[in-house]
Amino acid sequence: MSASQTLGGLSRCGRVLGPSLDKIVKNAAWRKHSNLVSSCKSALDKLETLSDAALSDPTSPLLGLSSSDADFVLNPILLALDSNYAKVADPALECVSKLFSAGVVRGVIDGKDPDSILYKIVESVCKVGGIGEESVELALLRALLAAVRCPCVLIRGDCLLQVVRTCFNVYLGGLNGTNQICAKSVLAQIMLIVFTRAEEDSMDVTIRIVSVSELLEFTDKNLNEGSSISFCQNFINEVMSASEGVPDLKFSQPVEVLQNGESKGEEEEIGEEEANNGVELVPGGVYSKIREDGFIVFKNLCKLSMKFSSLENPDDQILLRGKILSLELLKVIMDNGSSIWLSNERFLNAVKQFLCLSLLKNSALSVMSIFELQCSIFMSLLTKYRSGLKAEIGIFFPMLILRVLENVLQPSFVQKMTVLNMLEKIAGDSQIIIDIFVNYDCDVDSPNIFERIVNGLLKTAQGPPLGSTTTLSPVQDITFRHESVKCLVAIINSMGAWMDQQLKIGDSDLPKGFENDTSAENHLALPGEDGAVPDCELHPEINSELSDAATLEQRRAYKIELQKGVQLFNKKPSKGIEFLIRTQKVGNSPEEVAAFLKKNTTVLNETMIGDYLGEREEFALRVMHAYVDSFNFKSMDFGEAIRFFLSGFRLPGEAQKIDRIMEKFAERYCKCNPNSFTSADTAYVLAYSVIMLNTDAHNNMVKDKMTKSGFIRNNRGIDDGKDLPEEYLGALYDQIVKNEIKMNADSSVPQSKQGNSLNKLLGLDGILNLVSWKQTEEKPLGANGLLIRQIQEQFKAKAGKSDSVYHAVSDVAILRFMVEVCWGPMLAAFSVTLDQSDDRLTTTQCILGFRYAVHVTAVMGMQTQRDAFVTSVAKFTFLHCAADMKQKNVDAVKALISIAIEDGNHLQEAWEHILTCLSRIEHLQLLGEGAATDASFLTVANTETDEKMAKSVGLQSLMKKGTLQNPAVMAVVRGGSYDSTTVGVNSSGLVTSEQINNFIANLNLLDQIGNFELNHVFAHSQRLNSEAIVAFVKALCKVSMSELQSLTDPRVFSLIKLVEIAHYNMNRIRLVWSRMWNVLSDFFVSVGLSENLSVSIFVMDSLRQLAMKFLEREELANYNFQNEFLRPFVIIMQKSNSAEIRELIVRCISQMVLSRVTNVKSGWKSVFMVFTTAAADDRKNIVLLAFETMEKIVREYFPHITETDATTFTDCVRCLIKFTKSRFNNDASLNAIAFLRFCALKLAEGGLVCTDKSTGNGSSVSDINRDDPDVQSSVYIDGHGSYWLPLLTGLSKLTSDSRLDIRKSSVEVLFNILKDHGHLFSRVFWIDVFSSVILPIFNGVCGKRDLLEKDEQDSPTLNTWDMETSTVAAQCLVDLYLNFYSVLRPQLSNVLSVLTGYLRSSIQGPASIGVAAISRLTGELGSRLSEDEWREIFISLKEAAISMFPGFMKLLRTMDDIEVPDNSQSRTSTDTSSDHGFTNDDLEEANMHTLAYVVSRMKSHITIQLLVMQVVIDMYKTNLQLLSAANINIIVETVSSIASHAQQLNSETTLRKKIQKACSILELSDPPLVHFENEAYQKCLDFILDLIKNNPSLAEEMNLESQLVAVCEKILQIYLNCTDNQYEVQKSVEKPSLRWVLPLGSAKREELAARTSLLVSALKVLSGLEKDSFRKYIPNFFHLLVALIRSEHSSGEVQRVLCNLFESYIGPMIMQ
Repeated sequence: MSASQTLGGLSRCGRVLGPSLDKIVKNAAWRKHSNLVSSCKSALDKLETLSDAALSDPTSPLLGLSSSDADFVLNPILLALDSNYAKVADPALECVSKLFSAGVVRGVIDGKDPDSILYKIVESVCKVGGIGEESVELALLRALLAAVRCPCVLIRGDCLLQVVRTCFNVYLGGLNGTNQICAKSVLAQIMLIVFTRAEEDSMDVTIRIVSVSELLEFTDKNLNEGSSISFCQNFINEVMSASEGVPDLKFSQPVEVLQNGESKGEEEEIGEEEANNGVELVPGGVYSKIREDGFIVFKNLCKLSMKFSSLENPDDQILLRGKILSLELLKVIMDNGSSIWLSNERFLNAVKQFLCLSLLKNSALSVMSIFELQCSIFMSLLTKYRSGLKAEIGIFFPMLILRVLENVLQPSFVQKMTVLNMLEKIAGDSQIIIDIFVNYDCDVDSPNIFERIVNGLLKTAQGPPLGSTTTLSPVQDITFRHESVKCLVAIINSMGAWMDQQLKIGDSDLPKGFENDTSAENHLALPGEDGAVPDCELHPEINSELSDAATLEQRRAYKIELQKGVQLFNKKPSKGIEFLIRTQKVGNSPEEVAAFLKKNTTVLNETMIGDYLGEREEFALRVMHAYVDSFNFKSMDFGEAIRFFLSGFRLPGEAQKIDRIMEKFAERYCKCNPNSFTSADTAYVLAYSVIMLNTDAHNNMVKDKMTKSGFIRNNRGIDDGKDLPEEYLGALYDQIVKNEIKMNADSSVPQSKQGNSLNKLLGLDGILNLVSWKQTEEKPLGANGLLIRQIQEQFKAKAGKSDSVYHAVSDVAILRFMVEVCWGPMLAAFSVTLDQSDDRLTTTQCILGFRYAVHVTAVMGMQTQRDAFVTSVAKFTFLHCAADMKQKNVDAVKALISIAIEDGNHLQEAWEHILTCLSRIEHLQLLGEGAATDASFLTVANTETDEKMAKSVGLQSLMKKGTLQNPAVMAVVRGGSYDSTTVGVNSSGLVTSEQINNFIANLNLLDQIGNFELNHVFAHSQRLNSEAIVAFVKALCKVSMSELQSLTDPRVFSLIKLVEIAHYNMNRIRLVWSRMWNVLSDFFVSVGLSENLSVSIFVMDSLRQLAMKFLEREELANYNFQNEFLRPFVIIMQKSNSAEIRELIVRCISQMVLSRVTNVKSGWKSVFMVFTTAAADDRKNIVLLAFETMEKIVREYFPHITETDATTFTDCVRCLIKFTKSRFNNDASLNAIAFLRFCALKLAEGGLVCTDKSTGNGSSVSDINRDDPDVQSSVYIDGHGSYWLPLLTGLSKLTSDSRLDIRKSSVEVLFNILKDHGHLFSRVFWIDVFSSVILPIFNGVCGKRDLLEKDEQDSPTLNTWDMETSTVAAQCLVDLYLNFYSVLRPQLSNVLSVLTGYLRSSIQGPASIGVAAISRLTGELGSRLSEDEWREIFISLKEAAISMFPGFMKLLRTMDDIEVPDNSQSRTSTDTSSDHGFTNDDLEEANMHTLAYVVSRMKSHITIQLLVMQVVIDMYKTNLQLLSAANINIIVETVSSIASHAQQLNSETTLRKKIQKACSILELSDPPLVHFENEAYQKCLDFILDLIKNNPSLAEEMNLESQLVAVCEKILQIYLNCTDNQYEVQKSVEKPSLRWVLPLGSAKREELAARTSLLVSALKVLSGLEKDSFRKYIPNFFHLLVALIRSEHSSGEVQRVLCNLFESYIGPMIMQ
């Protein structure tokens, strides 16, 4: 070992002390420092004998040594420090540094033990700086820093303050700049050490090393001597790292210094003052010494920062530097502080009481560095400790930041830049922005800080108003504008970042491009930046509460309404009070209003309060009384009372108002002090005198001031005639003169009428007065001391309010209210700046601001705001006037594309603006490439000139002269408004070459946006969510519609993109795709119906491409997407007026179906609907083309039709039925009918049943046992009746077709289907079949009678079948009924209704068919019919016959109004009578038509009635044994009714004559009326006679004999009526009359001849009666027989029968 290594022995202390003591010995002057040298040598000797192995003394200051040894070996160091000799002090200081750095020193160094060797050493180190050597200063700083840094030593109390003070002195009086910087750095590092330990309450902490360059941010940059900063940084690093090798602290620490800083050996009781100041207690009752030291240092630094220059030395720069240094150290403390400042009440109160007071007092200083430091400290408070300093921040933010920000005209450049930079930092922390808004803008008692920030930034961004005077240079103004825009961008960016964080979309849902683009701008918002931890992440539970957006919304709304009421009050008090009461901000009682006025004096205008209190209206008067009564003047001096009373408002100027107020004041004062004056009048007069004295004494306009004697003289005799004591009045005078009565709000600064309203509203008048007044440094408090005290009182008052609670919010809905506040200013700032500036940095910021604003407003769903921002960006693209574009406009285009990519999920309606811009970009790019425009392909007719012109357009050709005539280029260059659909449409005029050159240059600019960027927006659509993709499609459809509908320049860009995005998004879930397609479908339909054929064809082709792609995807059963997809084809097919489009659709559908037949599922429905529409088309080629495909489908692919959905069978049937009605080709119609039969066959075979479809009982129909018809009926039809009905109904309707072969074929096929497959039908289904299928077939026949009743003049053949079809239908119906009689038996009434309908048609042909069918029906069924069924049949026939009577008679009545004149000419001269008589030409055409119709109807009617009689009688004869008496009676009634009807017709003599004349004129045969009557009565007579003979018992039961006689009697009477013998039964024969009997005419003779046969039959019937019966009935007809004898007869047969009757019957009866 060398000698140097053995100096001081082997102990750790010796190794540190030995070399230093040796160096001191060598450097000491032997004579001057002999004692020092001796002491050093003794110490060296002592150290040689010591080692670490010895037991350590816990009370010893040195590790391993006893207390006495430690004092002995340290004494030379103390002597060296006190020697005042640099060469000796320097190694001593080095030794002290090493001792502390090596960790061999331990213990507590405190001023309470001045005899301690360590205290003495530290004290000497602090004093050694007086030597005046640079090296000594550095060594001193090193030693002090090492001492404070040492983890084994706790320097505290006065000693710590002395160390700080020493470093302060070195900084203030250092010998060079480097030493001063070192001193400053050491101080900063000491602050970090002290407060890091205090925060952790432990010595064992990790300490951050201070950054020297950061310390020189605001001041002392002039001290840098080249490498000073690096030197000082190394200096600090060296000292701080020297302690890293210290042994284990747990072993080396003294026992009395514990982990928590408690001292067992030295307990101190907390003094009363310290306890009141909130000294922290630890569990043992002893406060933490470490934290106490921090508190003391902080308190002293704050006090030091509040020192001001004295009057004697106003320019004390040292004091100013000390102030600045103390603020810098406070900044270091605050910047590096942690949760202790919030969790520890004492430290938080220290910030409020000392630091805030320091900021307040220094706020009036004009030194820029102080202002910057204040802002920096405030920034730390805001960033970290805002939850505990809500009230203080609410005061300082307007005072420090907003005051400067809102000064637009004459700001300090550096000061405002400082504020803007600070706001940018604030804006970078999203949580701060949110917290500011929540806790201030939503707090009734706080200023609207966020709103004022945004508005202030807007004012700055817009610059000074035009015409105003400003101190700013243009460069400074531009700088301010740029910085303010940056701040606004940072604010909206932070709002977006916070929103993303809360919604958890920042890292997961947004595309990578967004993350990359915004990473640079978002870095300030990251927690923990620059070592700072956001306040909300430290202790959110401290003095804070979580609020929801709804609560905050209520508070915000309450505040806005309250402010509105206050502003209204300050303009017109009565309206303000009325508004506040109406909105329930104030109660409606006078007491509550008075309390509001008294409580809100800082908000309300004091003059307006006085005016309102002086009003004479009843409510205002009651409020004034309540206001005065709220004061308690008890035991108050009169002057003091009036001063107290007037502190809350300003007296009005009107004397009457003052009088009312003072009168009430006097009353209240006397009530509170009953013994003060004799009466209230005294107080009233004195109060008035005091007011006048106050005005007189303190108004500068009054020259002759009132004297005391004058005041006393003026108030003589006011106390009920007596004088008040002069001493009292004199004292009152002095009080008023010396101290003016004024309001609390009044200050030494005169009140100005500038925009005070907002400041007063926020309670900031006094603060801003304090700051705006030019206070200089030499006036520590001056006139503003009162204001400072008032502000401190505000701090305390706000701290006591419940509203001071700090609110935290995590609900993103709060952003809605923030956006409502800031979106307008931001939109204005970004828009104006972007419009006016061409600086790339500035415009880039504006565009970023737009992007972030769109992001926030879009995600929050704020449609108005979002659309405003998107529209602004879209307008700034200048794509609508491309000739004026600049780089910033291209950047706007890029931003728009970024917005589309990043925020597409939330753009909704705003997509339209973006897609419009993309469309315009593509248009410009096409023009630049020289490609032909879409219009050249889409216009209806293009001339060769147009084509050549379109081809010649290109970027190269644009540069040539002569191509300017191209209309497309001209329109684009001219430009237009943003909202115009097509750019340049409405513009006119020539285009200059300069405009063309600009346009070409701008096309080159647009090259920055390639096809990839354009297409990326559309390709990215597949990443949009379900709501967004629908909005995207809607917008694209709208843009495409505007493109295609352009009259001058139709384009297909967006249409092509629609097809692309449909393809991109085809794999979306069905629900989303369905919503998308609803939009696309409507679009395709709308455009497909365009009048521009080219556009429509293009659209249909696009639709075809999509459909082909979609059909490639397999569809599962029971889905309907294919049908929805093909729906546009159907709608366009149905509505299009263009045959070309309809044919194209048919071809498209045919191609799709035949090529993808296996994939078509629900699409069959639309396919058949298209073909159904085509079947009714008026173009033959379309019909045949469609049927050709339909034929192929049915023949070859029928199983595919119902493969997944059996309901498509119905659509197929409807389609085929439609084809059957085609009028172009009967073969096609007949084939369609055949296909319908084929479909029925498939249906009957169960071909529609899917393997996965089951019937109601769960079993597949294909599994049903076909051998069991009941099972089939109950199951099969229940499941498939809906398929049968359309088929059968269609065929049923087809039976009324106008074409004979179609009618016949449809009837046959229909009934064949029913006959072949009817066994499958249930009884219930047969009812449906009859009602909806069979009965409608015969409606044409059944309904004919009604038709005739409506229009008797119609042709009798209208709407009726031909005989062949009618016959076939009736036969088929009867066949069907007979085949399925067991099932259809209940349908007898319907069958009868149909068949009797033939009769009711009143037409002979159908009636014959009906009669034949009924006859066949009864003949086939016969005995199977029951009595009731027979009854039903006969009643039907009876009713059918009778029902025709009224209608026919009504028809005959039409003849009454028609006059048919007699033919006066001889019947033999018919030819000549045409000249003189009446011919067809003489009658009106209408009458002729009616006459002919009536004759025709009469003939048919007679025939039908006779047919009914015949069929009834035949049915009787055939089934005589089966008929009951009741049924036979119906037959009798039927034939009797017809016979009576025949007689009624013949009895119409006048009518008969008219008809005979008409037939003569019309050359028609007469209706066989006589024959009808004869035939009817003959049949009736024969029927009854036969009935009597064959069934006597029944005849007797029915009394048929009497009916027979009645018929005979009727026949006789009819005959007699025809003889013109007016037979009368003369009861009196007294005077028999004589008259001439004229011979009968030829016509009568003919009629009598026709009736003779019937008469003879009747007479024979009468003669055939038995004698008893004859005798019984002879009275009824004897007179008729007598009349017959008297009558003329045309035949002798009548006379012979009469003769026989009289001889054989009547004669014998008389002779008896």
